[in-house]
Amino acid sequence: MTMKNSEKILIFKKYLDDNFPHAQCELIYQKDYELAIAVVLSAQTTDKAVNLVTPILFSKFNSLEKLKEASLEEIGEAIRSIGLYRNKAVSVKGIAAMLADEFGGRVPADSASLLRLPGVGNKTRNVIQAELFNIPSMAVDTHVERISKRLGFAKQKDNPDQIETKLRKLLKPEDLVKTNHQIITFGREICHARKPKCDKCDLYSICNYFSKIN
Repeated sequence: MTMKNSEKILIFKKYLDDNFPHAQCELIYQKDYELAIAVVLSAQTTDKAVNLVTPILFSKFNSLEKLKEASLEEIGEAIRSIGLYRNKAVSVKGIAAMLADEFGGRVPADSASLLRLPGVGNKTRNVIQAELFNIPSMAVDTHVERISKRLGFAKQKDNPDQIETKLRKLLKPEDLVKTNHQIITFGREICHARKPKCDKCDLYSICNYFSKIN
């Protein structure tokens, strides 16, 4: 008899709670706008790579005003070791200008305002809302997408927005932020894209991927 997703999610959540109880956002930041910028910089690169360039960026330009006034070349030079750094420099400068000029120097909490910030899409918005404002959110990055499909919570053809909707239906709102961090940590440490450590994982009884390769 096929197990329902509502049953599988309970097994998955217990596994995550047992193995990754303290999972959290790995981006390093001191101020709210630093987090917003770091999340934008993390697109198509790793948090570890972003954490290497943000100290350089934020020490050289230690305020929104300085970032706003910096040239694209100066910002780009500070972040050039990460992918798409030229495009991201445009977003960094644009975010600094918009926050300084329109939002009183503070990162807004509401979705409509966040989505106006350069470089901010649904996933980025969700990360910012969860981390800065503890708003129940599920940011579907590559780890969350891969694992949701492997465990059968989502279909292979589902896009991130569809996956988010399905996970929101399976999880309690108050569990979304914590579970989001846990799934990402699980993806980084165990359920890798190319060579998942299935021998280190106890989820084989609910994993469609494991069933297919065995």
